[in-house]
Amino acid sequence: MDRFMLHLKNTRFVPEDSGHLLAKARQVCVGTNTVIRDSRVSSKYVEFDVSIDKSKLDELVSHLNPIAPLDHAKHVVEEHMEKEDAIKLGISYFNDERFWECHEVLEGVWKKCYEGERDLVQGIILVAAALVHYQKFENNICLSVLGRGLDKLAKSSGMYHGIDIDALRNKVQMIINSGKISRFTI
Repeated sequence: MDRFMLHLKNTRFVPEDSGHLLAKARQVCVGTNTVIRDSRVSSKYVEFDVSIDKSKLDELVSHLNPIAPLDHAKHVVEEHMEKEDAIKLGISYFNDERFWECHEVLEGVWKKCYEGERDLVQGIILVAAALVHYQKFENNICLSVLGRGLDKLAKSSGMYHGIDIDALRNKVQMIINSGKISRFTI
């Protein structure tokens, strides 16, 4: 079986709907030999983390169409890319609210970092991971992971590959202080 991130077009769902959407997706896919691991809701997408035989992907998408039409599907494979390209892709994923993919691609960057850079990159990864929990309506977990991310970002400032680290830290701190989670770009 192959693993895919299916991004359906979201026009009406909110993170609070993620559990219901997961149950509905599993229900409409009974008998298709599909594993639907998770559901996440962003302002743009309803995201399903699935495993299925690649040849059955179109059939799966047709089963999910009553929930929402497909925007795109991404085959999940380990990607090997240059550090600079991975950082750019991670930023793009973050800003497109594809936080799980951001987290995954930046883990590859983290493995290639020098000592002082590791905490900074891990902080960004944790912020993305926190927002994955927000998309699943796990707000308490999100806030907790944001705190861990903030701790990792504490010793960093300035710009990192186009990311304003001070602004990122301030935004995360504001969310933690208010307890009101909101989407933002980096």
